[in-house]
Amino acid sequence: DAGSSVEEMEFNWDEYLEDTGATAAPHGSFKHVDTSLQNGFAPGMKLEVAVKSDQNTYWVATIITTCGQLLLLRYDGYGEDRKADFWCDILTADLHPIGWCEQNKKILKVPEGIKDKIPDQEEFLQRVLKGACSAPANLLEGLHRGKNPLDLIAPGSRLELQNIRDSLEAWIVNVVENVGGRLKLRYEGLEDSDKFDQWLFYLDPFLHQVGWAAQHGYSLQPPLAIRSLRSEADWQEILKKVKEEEEESSVPTDLFKDKPVIGVHSFSEGMKLEAVDPMAPFVICPATVLKVYNEKYFMIEMDDLRPERGTSQRFVCHLNSAGIFPVQWSLKNGLHLSPPPGYPGQDFDWADYLKQCGAEAAPQGCFPSLTSDHGFKENMKLEAVNPVDPEEVCIATVTKLKDSYLWLQLEGSKKPVPECIVSVESMNIFPVGWCETNGYQLRPPRKAIVNKQKKIAVVQPEKQILSSRTVHDGLKNQELNSSDSVVINGKYCCPKIYFNHRCFSGPYLNKGRIAELPQSVGPGNCVLVLKEVLTLLINAAYKPSRVLRELQLDEEAAWHGHGETLKAKYKGKSYRATVEVVRTADRVADFCRKTCIKLECCPNLFGPQMVLDKCSENCSVLTKTKYTHYYGKRKNKRIGRPPGGHSNLEVAMKKPNKRRKRRKHFFVHKKKRSSTSVDNTPAGSPQGSGAEEEDDQDESELSHSLAQDRDKRKRKLRTFSFSDDENKPPSPKDIKMEVAEKLQLDSNPLEWSVADVVRFLKSTDCAPLARIFLDQEIDGQALLLLTLPTVQECMDLKLGPAIKLCHHIERVKLAFYQQFAN
Repeated sequence: DAGSSVEEMEFNWDEYLEDTGATAAPHGSFKHVDTSLQNGFAPGMKLEVAVKSDQNTYWVATIITTCGQLLLLRYDGYGEDRKADFWCDILTADLHPIGWCEQNKKILKVPEGIKDKIPDQEEFLQRVLKGACSAPANLLEGLHRGKNPLDLIAPGSRLELQNIRDSLEAWIVNVVENVGGRLKLRYEGLEDSDKFDQWLFYLDPFLHQVGWAAQHGYSLQPPLAIRSLRSEADWQEILKKVKEEEEESSVPTDLFKDKPVIGVHSFSEGMKLEAVDPMAPFVICPATVLKVYNEKYFMIEMDDLRPERGTSQRFVCHLNSAGIFPVQWSLKNGLHLSPPPGYPGQDFDWADYLKQCGAEAAPQGCFPSLTSDHGFKENMKLEAVNPVDPEEVCIATVTKLKDSYLWLQLEGSKKPVPECIVSVESMNIFPVGWCETNGYQLRPPRKAIVNKQKKIAVVQPEKQILSSRTVHDGLKNQELNSSDSVVINGKYCCPKIYFNHRCFSGPYLNKGRIAELPQSVGPGNCVLVLKEVLTLLINAAYKPSRVLRELQLDEEAAWHGHGETLKAKYKGKSYRATVEVVRTADRVADFCRKTCIKLECCPNLFGPQMVLDKCSENCSVLTKTKYTHYYGKRKNKRIGRPPGGHSNLEVAMKKPNKRRKRRKHFFVHKKKRSSTSVDNTPAGSPQGSGAEEEDDQDESELSHSLAQDRDKRKRKLRTFSFSDDENKPPSPKDIKMEVAEKLQLDSNPLEWSVADVVRFLKSTDCAPLARIFLDQEIDGQALLLLTLPTVQECMDLKLGPAIKLCHHIERVKLAFYQQFAN
């Protein structure tokens, strides 16, 4: 019905980043988000697990990877062998902390698969359990079993919140909403009013479990702002009710174990400093230490010299509070310091001001050390809370950086706000995609990047929240194989991906840039995490465009995963390509390993396993040439036929400050190297003398050349001529090996496709080699040109398998000569 059409404005981060030419801030820079995704288990922890073949016996297993309430385990004794890894659902599997079997008279017995490797069970257990970390008992037993700690903060849960106007006071708050750890809190006693609601991340230093105030000698009473709304008797009745219901609404104490520890400060009353008002973090102004409560807390007041001033801005701080700086910090960093209201003139001078006030500046030692090692850069994009309206989470751009502080320009807020000043450790900033992952509305920019008209009214389904970590109802089995899909509440969860900087980086990746990558990325949505990992690798390459080309999806390959568009910049040009990534956690390890091999680096360079001391691949002893040989990639000897436009790598010139209305497509296609050329300098390495030239040639090829190549592939050859003695059709006296039986062909091998060649090989005893023919795209014409030296050199086969393969090739050649040559 045309009358009911709805125009829906949709926002897409990928399109937006491409349109603005910006990059997303790295996920690893948001430590509070990383902490919120942890389930309490960690790789390396040990537990006792029922042996699958004999449920009455148990054996020690080590956690390899965690994913929501699923654990990837490996029985101790398998060493580095991944084949026996298996997934367990914490809720249903028979899992226990170390020592449980002994306490409950259960049998610890070595599984059959590794019995021969462990001659002395007692000695082995003593050795592997010495200094081992057991999985926490409370996460394996009782009401909290299998639950992500964050999920325990549900609507209705109660916490205690310190008063930001007086830190020696606290009051009960109810959780109204939990969005990925960001809590909407309402004061107890104000159930019908949201006027005083607050949003805080659950790791906020001022947020505690119920009972904290009494334990630490703090007063439990409602803040002054709401105290007059009820009588004293009402407040006491509310406290009594809270104590009666404490067990039902309490949150486990260990949920707050990752909160920042508040240290001892050395501020004194009357000291002057520079500060940002947390309620309006737009400018830096002079401020004064108004009151010192104890060794942990003190109160800051923003200076105001006006005689008629009302209530001044005050807030409680601690040693690690953000937004407090020593005197002259702004001047040293080239920033503007706003004079206090009522100050005569605009040229503020700290020396004169301190003299007028008769005050001293807070010493440098009072302030925490600032770091610039955080991963943020100018023009990066992220998601940030609007300080004026905490309900809003907006798109934010980093406009400036100074030490540990970011200046953010928010986009799309209902009311425009100035640039905000936030700490890099702020819990009000989030990585790109955080709102979408947690089902929260992100404020789009005023001019949406994607504007789609839909002719039906769209009803948004209830969004699944990744951080709830509830395993999909389909996962009912007690144990899952490592090949099973891991689906969490309708979303796919990826374990943490580690960059193992000590591993061999190969010919494509720059060792120095690899060393600058974060230690890990994730966990989170598989597609998003892997996309970030691949983007980091592309940017760490000698030639990003070449690595992008290696990773791009072959359009004729089988489609197993999810296509993502990645970008690379090289020599002032931007390249785009579709790269296939996997969607499920169970395939992540294999995906990372195969990608490493594709890039000719150590298979452990990145993946869900952290390499602590020595790499299992012993990659440190391999040179670039040896490593390429070791994994048999040998890309410079590829012998198949050139594809007619398989490549989807796209290069486009960026036009600054001008949005592209229509994108022109320029394609770069993967060239096949001559089978006779040998280049021991790996392509993409800085030593490769021909690499620059090849890249430049690739960049200049346009789509019309691909069309010509396709025409050549479609054209059928009616004749077949031999140009040298090596490739003559064999005669019986030329055949060096005995032909076991005469081959009768149903079709001319000149017209065989790659699939036909593969099909033929699979019918012989050389079936395992069919994959090489598929990978190198060897069709019928190429097959008839193969000889023993070519097979050995280009397929990297030993003499025995090469002779066996050539036996079948000679059979095809003989049949061709007898049946079709005339």
